[in-house]
Amino acid sequence: MSALSRYVDLSQPSMWVAVGSICFNPLFWNFVARQEYRNKLLTKLALGRPYLGCYLLGVTIFGLGILRDHLYQHALSEQPTLPLLHYTEFKLVAAAVFAWGSILVGSSMWALGYTGTYLGDYFGILMDHKVESFPFNVTSSPMYTGSTLCFLGTALWYEAPAGLLLTLLVYVVYQVALSYEDPFTGAIYARREAERAAAAKGKGQPAGALEGGDGDAPEASTSAVRRRRGEL
Repeated sequence: MSALSRYVDLSQPSMWVAVGSICFNPLFWNFVARQEYRNKLLTKLALGRPYLGCYLLGVTIFGLGILRDHLYQHALSEQPTLPLLHYTEFKLVAAAVFAWGSILVGSSMWALGYTGTYLGDYFGILMDHKVESFPFNVTSSPMYTGSTLCFLGTALWYEAPAGLLLTLLVYVVYQVALSYEDPFTGAIYARREAERAAAAKGKGQPAGALEGGDGDAPEASTSAVRRRRGEL
């Protein structure tokens, strides 16, 4: 415990502010997106225009991500450093890790487009096909993976062991977010595919909002189109 306290200063308020920001962001976008899906909250605020609602949500998520990154870097600047990480080799590793993470994030945004990145499917803006090109052929969740790597690279660059702990927190938070997002998103696409199949057989039924018991999404079909996204 003494070794941990030597390199991680939990008495710094900035450390806990960073923890709060890391935990808050995925909670925020998942809560707001589900409110949009069930109640059309943002579409109503955007005067009935789902694309505008999605654009506004994307700007908000991006802004929260910038704030979170600033709070993270500020927290690291007030934390003790580990002399071992001062070597040039670790600086090179830090730069390489951050660069690879940025490539994963940027290329996944390019592949998905704006609405695909920022929860457009919760607004009824669905993609026609599952994206399987780079970087989705490298990792199933490139934005979350890339973002985590950026946190890791920053921690190494600042030579701060506290940053490694915060990076671990980022990874755990993203995994929890995926456990909620994947089944819900999969169910949205499964419903769309079921409606298409029924229409093709001449037994079409009106397309409507996905319904589930007590406001939850129904169980996702194994044939559902599943995509994973993340926050910058």
